Amino acid sequence: MHKRSLLKAAAALAAASAFTMAHAQTLTPIKFQLDWRFEGPAAFFLLPTSKGYFKEAGLAVAVDAGNGSGGAVQRVASGSYDMGFADLAALMEFHANNPDAQNKPVAVMMVYNNTPASVMALKKSGIAKPADLSGRKLGAPVFDAGRRAFPIFAKANQIAGVQWTAMDPPLRETMLVRGDVDAITGFTFTSLLNLEARGAKASDVVVMPYADHGVKLYGNAIIASPRLLRENPEAVRAFLKAFTRGAKEVIANPAAAIASVKERDGIVNTQLETRRLQLAIDTVVNSPDARTEGFGQVRPQRLALMASQVSDAYATKTRVDPATVWNGSFLPSGAELAILPKK
Repeated sequence: MHKRSLLKAAAALAAASAFTMAHAQTLTPIKFQLDWRFEGPAAFFLLPTSKGYFKEAGLAVAVDAGNGSGGAVQRVASGSYDMGFADLAALMEFHANNPDAQNKPVAVMMVYNNTPASVMALKKSGIAKPADLSGRKLGAPVFDAGRRAFPIFAKANQIAGVQWTAMDPPLRETMLVRGDVDAITGFTFTSLLNLEARGAKASDVVVMPYADHGVKLYGNAIIASPRLLRENPEAVRAFLKAFTRGAKEVIANPAAAIASVKERDGIVNTQLETRRLQLAIDTVVNSPDARTEGFGQVRPQRLALMASQVSDAYATKTRVDPATVWNGSFLPSGAELAILPKK
């Protein structure tokens, strides 16, 4: 009797294991490339991974840290990644500079409705407004999104005679604090906190967000390879639906969401990254423009204006065609996208 029970138990275990393996084999693998390190804003992708939302949607999503939007676009274009997170301007630049590329990634959901780029200076420099930047020395890495788009900011605010100093990303805020440069460009939720870490008080920093000074560029979007869109459109829809489910939780409770980032990188400073995530939500995710346009979506007129501005500022080989960089047909329903709390 005991032997028969053991055989039954073994058979049941084998059946369960077979079911689990079969279920795992039905999950569609998605390799996802972030734009940057595992910092606060990465919670938007790590929380739905950690909580199993992607898995429930039939996807096996692997999220990898990145080293810039340009790299994320390149890796999706090369086919080494299926989807990614990248600055829309970087995607536009790739399209316009590689018109004959066979696998140009496409933006399928807007996450940062406004560019996070801003100009930052210390009050003691005497810089209080954009016009004060004329003739000053600015610093940023050569690939920084704010630096690349600065001609648009300069034109909107009649700034002239700026001199640029290039440096590696870790030195940007240090050089501003030391007085080696008068101002820097960078993502607000990155550079402001980095300045504080180097001894500057937030109250001593002048922050000039591009979005508040006449530059309505879109920021980071979820991008996908044309091959995935063509061969498995349902996987893209499932990804965006599960992502939106997670994003609602991240926006509602950033402090709890940081646990998913801590899981991936145990040395992150929980308090600092919670502040970074909250700053990102307040400035570019749940912004006035995002609440007007709707989470995840874009406005054709604004997209067309950005395409023209990027073509000029980035001096692209061909003009950016807004119709080729954006495809909103994979988005969840309007009701599902209604996740932004009212201010």
